[in-house]
Amino acid sequence: MSLTAERHSVPLNDGNTMPLMGFGTYADPRTTPKGLGYESVKVAIDVGYRHIDGALVYFNEHEVGQAIREKIAEGKVKREDIFYCGKLWNTFHPPELVRPSLERTLKTLQLDYVDLYVVELPMAFKPGDTFYPKDDNGKHIFHKTDLCATWEAMEACKDAGLTKSIGVSNFNRRQLELILNKPGLKHRPVSNQIECHPYFTQPKLLEYCRQKEIVVIGYSPLGTSRDESWVNLTCPPLLKDDLLISIGKKYKKTAAQIALRFNVQRGVGVIPKSFNPDRIKENFQIFDFSLTENEMKAIEGLNTNVRFVELKMWGDHPEYPFHDEY
Repeated sequence: MSLTAERHSVPLNDGNTMPLMGFGTYADPRTTPKGLGYESVKVAIDVGYRHIDGALVYFNEHEVGQAIREKIAEGKVKREDIFYCGKLWNTFHPPELVRPSLERTLKTLQLDYVDLYVVELPMAFKPGDTFYPKDDNGKHIFHKTDLCATWEAMEACKDAGLTKSIGVSNFNRRQLELILNKPGLKHRPVSNQIECHPYFTQPKLLEYCRQKEIVVIGYSPLGTSRDESWVNLTCPPLLKDDLLISIGKKYKKTAAQIALRFNVQRGVGVIPKSFNPDRIKENFQIFDFSLTENEMKAIEGLNTNVRFVELKMWGDHPEYPFHDEY
């Protein structure tokens, strides 16, 4: 597959296509200055990113939507050039809440449709507008999860034209099989968004998804921020890895660019997040070189099977996805 900055889309199993190089917009709403998401998405579109990854629970979809709409109004892009991914949060899993949740995202973005809508996590929380519901003792309040019922409501959103494609995120093999083996399945998930980078290469889940024609999109493709409230800090920082740095020297690239190229070259989408204009530009510059087979194997050899994003605070949820091997 020859990839260029202009052409790096892959086919999805429903006939649509998705650019492998995406721009992540997650930001901690408590510490991120207002307007930063808006400015960053505008920079990203100018640089050449066409796949924008967002979510209701990031609290900045209004900024992301405004940036996209302004770039369309300027004539920089058309709506059909942009691939926007939105996400269904854990408190909206009951089937009757799925479409209203997507409609809320569309209203916030001020767009008529999204290109991909995914179930963000396979764990349902107590339904409602409190995104992280807790009881008086500070314990998370979970809800009975029926992934097949939630999926049927997702299918209805696709049929209604509110989203072009539907997928999942953080699903393990068993949870994917629940959907794929569902009686009367209308639309297969086109994608599974999971943690994926040289220290956590996901060989088994990746192979399973390939067999089922499900595209893998890797989040935290550069490792993660060192936010101890949700990140496993025992993992060494990925971008200080000697192998990635030395391969980078050969191509005059950074460790980050090598890590991104590694995933994209094996057909895995990436959604690096940065609010630094220079880095946003740098992360996109991975189409003017390719890694050799030996380099790809060497980077695969960095896999430690250790996650940065463990979500242990929800480890006692019946559908917590990371107890299974993959």
